[in-house]
Amino acid sequence: MTAKGIAKHIPRKRFGQNFLVDDGIIDSIVNAIAPQRGDNLVEIGPGLGALTAPLLSRLDHLQVVEIDRDLIAQLRERYGANQLTIHEGDVLEFDFASLGHDLRVAGNLPYNISTPLLFRFAEFAGHIRDVHVMLQREVVERMVAAPGDSEFSRLSVMLQYRFDMEMLFEVPPESFDPAPKVESAVVRLMPYASLPHPARDEAVFSSVVARAFSQRRKTLRNTLKGVITDTDFARLNIDPGARAQELSVADFVRIADAVAASA
Repeated sequence: MTAKGIAKHIPRKRFGQNFLVDDGIIDSIVNAIAPQRGDNLVEIGPGLGALTAPLLSRLDHLQVVEIDRDLIAQLRERYGANQLTIHEGDVLEFDFASLGHDLRVAGNLPYNISTPLLFRFAEFAGHIRDVHVMLQREVVERMVAAPGDSEFSRLSVMLQYRFDMEMLFEVPPESFDPAPKVESAVVRLMPYASLPHPARDEAVFSSVVARAFSQRRKTLRNTLKGVITDTDFARLNIDPGARAQELSVADFVRIADAVAASA
């Protein structure tokens, strides 16, 4: 396929490449981002440049992270260094802090690394203003799910701890080439300037959440056995017979704080 001046490229499965080709969806994403000339914006996986070109039309300069050397070569042929800075390599190892503060992040994320990449964004939330990304719709639904929803998961808790999130719109498979076998959606993540429920020890919080969701059908009494007692649950006014998906982010923070205090 050829896209706006970039030579034909065969999508590589190992990089999770599905190229966005729907101009209407592209416009909707760019409008949602609403880039301003001086913004410090980085695009993840620019691919064939479907978002890169319209973003550059509104920006003084754009940074991108790309792992595919063939695509990098094409981007370098198309854009000068004064327009585009290309960071070659695996985005899961990229140091977003190296790009400074007030960073804006955008992109059509490779679905095969979406969850670890979202956790990567959380690590650098202090450097980020906002994130606008396309993901598998199922993942986005988990991100924004409320306690009690069947989709509410460890991912929900860990991201909602640090971000205000909103699903913006859905994207059908035919908007891509090749068309993925799943529905997609665009989501906005806004890091909290001040955490609504800051944990005493975030490592303990992360561990408690992971353990609670490790066996979703089991109650907290079972999944957190040896970590917290029924007496502690009673003091926290949390039902030990509940399951992890029934608790709020604030509930998990209270449990984690109790565990950290007793360590």
